[in-house]
Amino acid sequence: VMFPSLLELQHFQEAEAGMEVPDTTTDSGDSTVPITDSGNEDSKSPKKKAPVRLGWVVGVKIRCMLNIWGVILFLRLSWITSQAGILLTCLIVMMSVTVTTATALSISAIATNGRIISGGTYFLISRSLGPEIGAPIGMVFSFANALACALNTVGFAEVVRDLMKDDFGTVIVDSVNDVRIVGVITVTILLFISLAGMEWESKTQILFFIALMISFASYLVGTVIPHGTIKQAQGIFGYRGEIFVSNLKPDWRGPDGNFFRMFAIFFPATTGILSGVNICGDLKDPSTAIPKGTLLAIFWTTISYLVVPLTVGACVLRDASGNISDILTVNSTGVCVGLACNLGWNFTDCTQTQSCRYGLANSLQVLGQISAFYYLITLGVFAASLSSALGFLVSAPKIFQCLCRDNIYPYIGFFGKGYGKNDEPLRAYILCYVIAVAFIVIAELNTIAALISNFFLCVYGLINFSCFHASITNSPGWRPAFHYYSKWAALYGAVIAVLLMFLFTWWAALVTFSIIFFLFEYVNYTKPKVNWGSSVQASTYNMALSSSVSLSGVEDHIKNFRPQCLVLTGPPNQRPALVDFVASFTKHISLMICGDIIMEEERQTRPQDATDLLVKWMNKRKVRSFYTPLSADGLRAGARNLLQASGLGKLKPNTLVLGFKSNWRESSPESIEDYINTIYDTFDSNYNLCILRMMDGLDIIEHFEFEGLKSTFPQSLKFLCDSDQIKTVFQSDQGKKTIDVYWIADDGGLTLLVPYLLTRRKRWCRSKVRVFIVFSLRTIKVLFTPLYFFLLPSLLITCTCKLSRLLFLICSHLLICIFILSQTERKVRLNEIIRRNSQNAALVLVSLPVPQSDCPSALYMAWLDTLTCGLHCPAVLIRGNQQNVLTFYCQ
Repeated sequence: VMFPSLLELQHFQEAEAGMEVPDTTTDSGDSTVPITDSGNEDSKSPKKKAPVRLGWVVGVKIRCMLNIWGVILFLRLSWITSQAGILLTCLIVMMSVTVTTATALSISAIATNGRIISGGTYFLISRSLGPEIGAPIGMVFSFANALACALNTVGFAEVVRDLMKDDFGTVIVDSVNDVRIVGVITVTILLFISLAGMEWESKTQILFFIALMISFASYLVGTVIPHGTIKQAQGIFGYRGEIFVSNLKPDWRGPDGNFFRMFAIFFPATTGILSGVNICGDLKDPSTAIPKGTLLAIFWTTISYLVVPLTVGACVLRDASGNISDILTVNSTGVCVGLACNLGWNFTDCTQTQSCRYGLANSLQVLGQISAFYYLITLGVFAASLSSALGFLVSAPKIFQCLCRDNIYPYIGFFGKGYGKNDEPLRAYILCYVIAVAFIVIAELNTIAALISNFFLCVYGLINFSCFHASITNSPGWRPAFHYYSKWAALYGAVIAVLLMFLFTWWAALVTFSIIFFLFEYVNYTKPKVNWGSSVQASTYNMALSSSVSLSGVEDHIKNFRPQCLVLTGPPNQRPALVDFVASFTKHISLMICGDIIMEEERQTRPQDATDLLVKWMNKRKVRSFYTPLSADGLRAGARNLLQASGLGKLKPNTLVLGFKSNWRESSPESIEDYINTIYDTFDSNYNLCILRMMDGLDIIEHFEFEGLKSTFPQSLKFLCDSDQIKTVFQSDQGKKTIDVYWIADDGGLTLLVPYLLTRRKRWCRSKVRVFIVFSLRTIKVLFTPLYFFLLPSLLITCTCKLSRLLFLICSHLLICIFILSQTERKVRLNEIIRRNSQNAALVLVSLPVPQSDCPSALYMAWLDTLTCGLHCPAVLIRGNQQNVLTFYCQ
């Protein structure tokens, strides 16, 4: 049975959706013929033209070869050979190729891991490492391509100026302005070629490629044809074994005479491998074209870069005078030193005085001089510089267009609009043109050239790191069709790229990283609403999972105790005060889970996107909490399930936080029983318990209903999620107000720990903690000893107990003992003390009385109501599970 491939299924789905489907037949490398769909349309109606798509030869291989070949091949490689020698020059070429090859393998792996739409390098990095890394690189790389266009155009203009001046004696204005004039005219012509569309641009690149092939062929022919006296006077003798041997070893000269400097000069000649990737949106099949075209381009350009030093080093001397009179004759006299003497020439004088104007070490036009026809090498220089300039002029707008459409940075969306069948970014073309013209007018790009090299190296490093990072995360989504890559080769490429940035130009590397860091911080602060399934997300999952598993084997200790809270908030946006209270002492410290028990009547009307809306609401409020909805028949059943199942390993709640049931008087006996039984279940599950009471109530829906905004549950949920955040008292600065703790019984220390954690927050840091101890004589030692040793910052201890003057002197506080005949009278009396002493408090915490099993639920609710009624601030009824949580109890 033959099953369709994933690519065929994808094309079928696109066809069903009315999208254009790329041709999946064998790619011959040529531009694809536009396909028109005449399926169900009237034959008389005009056929809509399909976008022009390029094959792997024209779209990637030729384009990459043109950008890799540059003026360094024709004007610098022979000079590098004279300095480093043939052997070290070949080593420099191979070292450079290892970096670009590692990067090409990483590109191939990433490009075959999913569908590539457009955006080139920016698309690959952003979808692999996320918008925080991808967006800064997209911005920097777009700008670098625009600058590279200007740089290559200026290089072309300088060659034209020198040709006009030296060969034709023509000057337009002066040397500087001539470069500006020629450069602006050239880049304008290139802009019109780009605006004509990818079809015209690709045809122009083919012409440049043909010109380069002719130029290179002219050079190779020139190495084998016989050379006359004039050429020999310039040090050109054809293939000679003794010349090849003499040029094998290095001969360092001048301030740049060292291996690493030669490497720095040559390396930019190999950095055109991203040209095919940058126009991935115009390729017929990017997943196939990018690996095949890029790797073959590297192979053939590497061969050419090795051929030049091997051939020129076997044909040309390092030093020659160019003077025909230096030929040795029978009557020649004087001293003759050097290899040239064996070849019938005496270049001793210019060699010793360092005045030789010809030879590998002195002339940058050696390839033109050795060529069969000099001006064909000039044609090659023109083709190399113009093809690179055109490639960069096309790449920059396409990368920038994709970045603009992602809406990560503000005010650039205007440039994301596309036109025509190929969705050409005409506005981005104009922007790139303006930037290029601006820097051409400067006509001095030596400093900018260093930045460009660092920008490209930074991109190479991040591409390799993207591949390495995606590989080590072991994400099931990382399954590239290209298998000939290695994560360690990718890591090598990333490390080498960063090292080269600093070794080439350290200050440019610092500038590059500073710009990227600034753009990174902006994206990290704004947190754009995109989700591309990056490897960073996969790595975060791996680290969280590994840490959770490792934590499971760690035994609990008092020093590491944290109040990990399960908060029964219902929909969190309906009870913001309860959410803010718990977040005040758990944020960046411990676990917080917002539990939402969904009743049967709510389940039917609950929106499908309710969970997403509520999570977005918490993120907008900057609450670090999980949200867990649970369907149940009642409060007790849902709470019991949450108590048993919430959390993971050691990341499991140990404290249940409830809202006070303020409407208990109007509630049915079953509802009250359900609430009280939830408290029983909490203690039975060995959980701590907190009950928050707000004087105005917790559920803000009630206030909206009171104001005439009564609505259904789905409407109220979406209204609260979409409306502005409601500010609660826990989000306000508390100033110098107090946090009053009424410590009735020793519960292990949680009653003291929570207010201490609150004072570590900025809004509560100036608040003082006052502890009121209500006890009998029997419990003096039990309560006062841990309180004395647990030194809370700004802790004030006020003991209210009717004792003798002697006990007052011992404790240094007024101790008043309250003897209450009944529990109800005790709650009433304690409430009077709280209202008298805590009129100006910011928060009151009271030890929660533990209910007896035979106590009626309504009576217990009345006691809780009596304890905390009449206060002007939030009140918390809190009780630990008798587990010691203060470091006083540990060694």
